[in-house]
Amino acid sequence: MHPSSSRPQTHINIPPGARPPSIPSHASPLSSYAFELNGEATSYADQHHNLSYGFTQAASPMNSSASTRLEVPAWQRPRTTSVYAPESATYAFPEPHMHRSSSQQPLPPHRPTYPTHRNSKSDSGPFTPPYDVPSPRSSVASFSSVSTEYASRDLPDLSKISLDSEEGLSRFQAGDIPEQDEEWYRFVPPEAREAVGKHEVERQSVMFEIFKSEKEYVSDLELVQEIFINPLRNAEPEVIPRDKLKGFISEVFWNLDKILTHHQRMLGSLFARQREQHPLVQSVADIILDNALLFMPEYESYIKHSPLSLEFHRKELKRNPVYEGFIQRCLQDSRLRKRDIKTLLSRPVTRLPRLKLIVERIEKLTDPEHPDLETIPLVLSILQDFIKSTEPGIVAAEGKVKFWAVCESLVYSKGEIIDMDLYDDSRTLIYSSPLSRKQRSDSWGTWTDLMGALLDNYFLLLKEETRPSGALKRQVVSRPIPLEFLRLASFSEPAETRKERSDNSSFITLSSTRQEMFPFTIYHAAAKTSRRYTLYTTSASMRKKWHDALVDAMGVRKVRQDANMWFAPQPLNDGYFRIISSRIPLTPGTRFTGHVTCATAFFNNARSYLAVGCSNGIYVGMRADNSFHKVLPTVSPTAIVALPEFNKVIVHHESSLLSYSLDLLVRVSQGNSTVQSLEASIERIGAKDGNVLFFRAGRIANRTLVVYATKSFMQVTLHAMEVVKPTATSLTPRRDSISHLSYRQFGSPAYVPRDTHNATFLAKGIAVCSDKSVTVLNPTNLSSATPTVVPDFSDASNNLPMYSLKSRCDAAHVLGIVRSDSNELLVVYDELGCYINKFGRPGRSSGYVRWECKAASYVLRGAHLLLFSPEFIEVRNITTGRLVQVIEGHDMRLLDAGISESDMIVVGMRGKMEDKAGLSEALVELVQTSEITRTPGPGALEGFWDEWDMS
Repeated sequence: MHPSSSRPQTHINIPPGARPPSIPSHASPLSSYAFELNGEATSYADQHHNLSYGFTQAASPMNSSASTRLEVPAWQRPRTTSVYAPESATYAFPEPHMHRSSSQQPLPPHRPTYPTHRNSKSDSGPFTPPYDVPSPRSSVASFSSVSTEYASRDLPDLSKISLDSEEGLSRFQAGDIPEQDEEWYRFVPPEAREAVGKHEVERQSVMFEIFKSEKEYVSDLELVQEIFINPLRNAEPEVIPRDKLKGFISEVFWNLDKILTHHQRMLGSLFARQREQHPLVQSVADIILDNALLFMPEYESYIKHSPLSLEFHRKELKRNPVYEGFIQRCLQDSRLRKRDIKTLLSRPVTRLPRLKLIVERIEKLTDPEHPDLETIPLVLSILQDFIKSTEPGIVAAEGKVKFWAVCESLVYSKGEIIDMDLYDDSRTLIYSSPLSRKQRSDSWGTWTDLMGALLDNYFLLLKEETRPSGALKRQVVSRPIPLEFLRLASFSEPAETRKERSDNSSFITLSSTRQEMFPFTIYHAAAKTSRRYTLYTTSASMRKKWHDALVDAMGVRKVRQDANMWFAPQPLNDGYFRIISSRIPLTPGTRFTGHVTCATAFFNNARSYLAVGCSNGIYVGMRADNSFHKVLPTVSPTAIVALPEFNKVIVHHESSLLSYSLDLLVRVSQGNSTVQSLEASIERIGAKDGNVLFFRAGRIANRTLVVYATKSFMQVTLHAMEVVKPTATSLTPRRDSISHLSYRQFGSPAYVPRDTHNATFLAKGIAVCSDKSVTVLNPTNLSSATPTVVPDFSDASNNLPMYSLKSRCDAAHVLGIVRSDSNELLVVYDELGCYINKFGRPGRSSGYVRWECKAASYVLRGAHLLLFSPEFIEVRNITTGRLVQVIEGHDMRLLDAGISESDMIVVGMRGKMEDKAGLSEALVELVQTSEITRTPGPGALEGFWDEWDMS
């Protein structure tokens, strides 16, 4: 049985006695259909692309009882080939055949009954109208022309139709057809539509939507280029400043040009297929599949960036009147059909979902034997997976837009410098919603409506207000909480009822005021009571959303911080130094070192050592060894500083400042010398009756100085001693422990305020810190030089911001002063930082940076200031005050920072061991990290393996 015999046949009843139309010799092939008589086929002039139909009669034209029928061919599943392959699939059709023809010439007698497939121009390569672009490779079979059988009867004259098929198709592809006429049935005579049947008419109409929508889509993308991008780039006078124009076009229009290139190629392939197979186009699934595989990466990039594109456009429209006028002029172009630029920019976002819907409709209308049922599911799967994969990117971009909107509306408290790193590309708004706070505890209470905004690095409480100009502003009602310090308390408390008074102080009925509010509590880890917030949501589900969002944000923040630490804690020792445990009784006879009070790291004979001061003495050991040895019985030393280049170690114990031989210190720790020999090397710095308050060692120019303060009955005196190279007799024990063989007086002593507690070495001076101010002295002449007191608040009475800053600084405690850059210094207080200029006056409009914790000490390393408190170490950018890292621990304290920025930072904290030997005291080194650079080029590793002699 022939394959087509099982398919239903559609019949056209021809009136008896009907005769074929007479066709004059001068008739144009574009305005008529050529008919074949007596079973003879017509030829097809391919080079003209004329879409005429040839009908073959199966019986004599005089046989009025015969019926004429036009069949949709039965499908044979072809062998899958590429469109570039010279061999194509072959389909068998019942005789006689209908062929598209542009002439009346009959086919040669030897023409085969079942014609082979003729490659279309979309299959074989480039073509000219309307887009001269190559067709992409195909992964599915090519499709043959339709062959349909007609009975041999006289057919009516079909030459007079509303739109001639061939001419109309050319006009459609050229864009010359009115939009209302761009339908498949307008290019096919009614007799042909009736012949193929309603099902095939519907399928061809849906398939025509592919051609139509693709043409419109490409036209819209070209309009963006012609109406917006090119005029914006060539505008005179300029609309966007030239130095910003390229970046602006890139941000707003992103990779729209690349998407347009892909679809111009795709449209060219579709048009070639349409010219080849019209009116019964077999398939376009292969073309869609091939192009989808090519343009998916470009779509992914564009769709994820699309919310940002619209936001860049909106912001420029709002702040640039010239750009606003330019857009208004562009919108007057009639080709836009009253559509704005936002609509055109969103076309790529909606194109693939719409294309997917059309392909789904084609699939439903495709016969089971059609080879498209192998290709269409693959196309749909690719489109569906892609659409789903872009949803998170769109959500993230929309979150970025919302984030920008929040950032632009923030209003901070006057004076405080808050740098939340909002301009980092990774910043995003994770969650936000209205929240409420209850201000009073009585039965009615006072409720305040707020907005909570959870960023990926901070939590903000904001109060929204609309300014007279219409702008929405959000006042930061409480200092932003870094996620490193955010802690969650209760999220399961029962709901409360919100009740309020009316404006006239009378009670409103309970039914109108009762609203359930669901509380949750968060707090700041460094201020558990003073910065504790109980917030309310209007539903339990919203409260759960806040809980989940906070947990996720805090977890992600911690992972990111741990992976990008500026200073990495490296354990030096945990277990040797022990204190009494409050939980586990000590075992009798257990070695007990007591609390670690100070430490210093140094090198001796190319080996690294640690000297640690504890409650019951000073211990020395190698860094790589967990074993320490007690070298001095000095109880609870205040500070230890090693000066290896001078073979000295200075110890501040009670009110004495003593210097020992560093070599002897190491020898005693190794058991090669006695404690008596070490004590015999003592040099006392300062007079015997001097009460040393503190000392600091540092460098100014090429000199190493030791500065110390002594306290007498009425005053505090600052001394400076220069360290000199040790002589050969330095190792010889001396009875005169007051002699200064390694230290000499540097300048004259100077009187300083009685509350002086610290000194800092600057580039050319010494900054002496009292409780409320810093006095900068010249070390070469401490007594006679005029001191400079900073910050200089002399203008505070006439300057409100400066007066406010002075009030805050007076309530704080000065820790020291560091250089921020070549023109600024930062006065470090325990609660804040104040920038001053080179004249000592407050800078940055008397702004200040508040620390999250109350600092006890600080260290400057490069561009970062480290602030130490018992539970946290804040690492901040010295220039901006931005918090970049938080190190958490228990009972943390700075033990040693050396005398230069290249020296080791040693921190003491509570250890992890707690047993019958006591609770351990851990020693940790803070190692400054460096950025991981990209893989070096081919020549960068030249000579790297030379030392291995691998040649």
